[in-house]
Amino acid sequence: MASGQLFSRTTQALFFNYKQLPIQRMLDFDFLCGRETPSVAGIVNPGSEGFQKLFFGQEEIAIPVHSGVEAACAAHPTADVFINFASYRSAAASSMAALKQPTIRVVAIIAEGVPESDTKLLIAYAKANNKVVIGPATVGGIQAGAFKIGDTAGTLDNIIQCKLYRPGSVGFVSKSGGMSNELYNTIARVTDGIYEGIAIGGDVFPGSTLSDHVLRYNNIPQIKMVVVLGELGGRDEYSLVEALKQGKINKPVVAWVSGTCARLFKSEVQFGHAGAKSGGDMESAQAKNQALRDAGAVVPTSYESFEAAIKETFEKLAEEGKIAPVKEVKPPQIPEDLNTAIKTGKVRAPTHIISTISDDRGEEPCYAGIPMSSIVEQGYGVGDVISLLWFKRSLPRYCTKFIEICIMLCADHGPCVSGAHNTIVTARAGKDLVSSLVAGLLTIGPRFGGAIDDAARYFKEAYDKGLSPYEFVESMKKKGIRVPGIGHRVKRGDNRDKRVELLQLFARTNFPTVKYMEYAVQVETYTLSKANNLVLNVDGAIGSLFLDLLAGSGMFTKQEIDEIVEIGYLNGLFVLARSIGLIGHTFDQKRLKQPLYRHPWEDVLYTK
Repeated sequence: MASGQLFSRTTQALFFNYKQLPIQRMLDFDFLCGRETPSVAGIVNPGSEGFQKLFFGQEEIAIPVHSGVEAACAAHPTADVFINFASYRSAAASSMAALKQPTIRVVAIIAEGVPESDTKLLIAYAKANNKVVIGPATVGGIQAGAFKIGDTAGTLDNIIQCKLYRPGSVGFVSKSGGMSNELYNTIARVTDGIYEGIAIGGDVFPGSTLSDHVLRYNNIPQIKMVVVLGELGGRDEYSLVEALKQGKINKPVVAWVSGTCARLFKSEVQFGHAGAKSGGDMESAQAKNQALRDAGAVVPTSYESFEAAIKETFEKLAEEGKIAPVKEVKPPQIPEDLNTAIKTGKVRAPTHIISTISDDRGEEPCYAGIPMSSIVEQGYGVGDVISLLWFKRSLPRYCTKFIEICIMLCADHGPCVSGAHNTIVTARAGKDLVSSLVAGLLTIGPRFGGAIDDAARYFKEAYDKGLSPYEFVESMKKKGIRVPGIGHRVKRGDNRDKRVELLQLFARTNFPTVKYMEYAVQVETYTLSKANNLVLNVDGAIGSLFLDLLAGSGMFTKQEIDEIVEIGYLNGLFVLARSIGLIGHTFDQKRLKQPLYRHPWEDVLYTK
């Protein structure tokens, strides 16, 4: 066991099993104490490498993350403390791996429930190699104004109240981490504060004992008195009794062993810690307190008198001139995390994203204010979901049915169209689903599937202005613009697109009005007089009918209709629908295990 001070203002640690809060608390303590370098040199997170962003004061820093103990120790040779936040299942193995590293002097094991056989092996190895184990089942330890382990001493407010940001004159050791916080506060009230505090942990076999640390404190000149808080169960306190009797400790020791109430119970009582169970009279709190008192320690008559005993001992040392007054320093202000400050109402911060279509903050996601369970229970379809997420309202059933028909009719148009062709070529090149899908989607535009918005825009403008089909078509011709939604490479006046006929039939049967569609049909009649392939295509049919849907439903203002057309909602229908087919083509090529595509020479005109 080390014979002197464990930590200093330059001590650095490796933190095993990344936990954001305790690491940030360590870094905040560093800043509070005025340290120049962070106390956490690196993080060991099995299976991960890279960096974790945390704050050192107001500065954001990147702490390296290593996948293994050995690699972390090699990368940070000055880090000699290993803080192990592993679960009880793996804490022993990772702690032993750390102890075997020549750079590691101290290992703190936070987990409770580490198998006792494993703990004994760790203790034996540490003793044989002059290393220190704190824990298992510990909150850790602290050297005031210098270094702290994990969550030791709790919040910053508690640390400041206990004056832990600067060193005092008291050495403290306890089994209980929770009671350590209480005693830090007590000691700060009646003395100049602690110099070092350790919670050895509440398991039956602690890695280091109360007497181990008291003997260390005896060799640290800055520590003028020692406070010990033991508990019933086990015989650890008796090693301290022997050290006192043998004169190995020449500083005042104020001690109390908790658990005197155990005698009030008729049967044996197991308190919070695994080791807090009296196994006989020798292990009772009363017997230990009496043994410590007989050995020369200052032991009060009750826990309530513990504070007074500490105060009396400190004041006596001060009167004798053995304790010099500590110069008080004002700790720096630690910047508060934004989330915490917002919750407490101290600051307000602008949001970075606005969302009006969905909300996932409650017990279940909501689409346009409608809970997911209601959507399922009421039998909503894909068209209903689109109406909620795209239009932010529940449209009548004939509207959502029309949307679903559009999706079905536009899902695919064979392997030869440009989008499907691109997807097929990409899939055959061995690319993944998303890459293949995107390759096809990128061909959508004015020449392929992207004319729905333009068709709606031009048909609406012409109808609203009262232009005759002749005036509309000829004005477009003068501008050098082809009429969107008119014309097909395959279909003719005597061979109409079945999809267009189905859409028109549904609309005439279900829509309150089809004025825009009828106008598109009149335009088609005029264009067919010019050429037999200038038929109303599916883009024109959907574009004109969607205008009728928006206008006839009575649920949209004129401004909203104009905005929907301008933003590109209607092309969104084609993109959504055609994604189904493009995904199908990708799966088809993968399933058929088709080789890399190469375009045949005979299908290329090579020319100068």
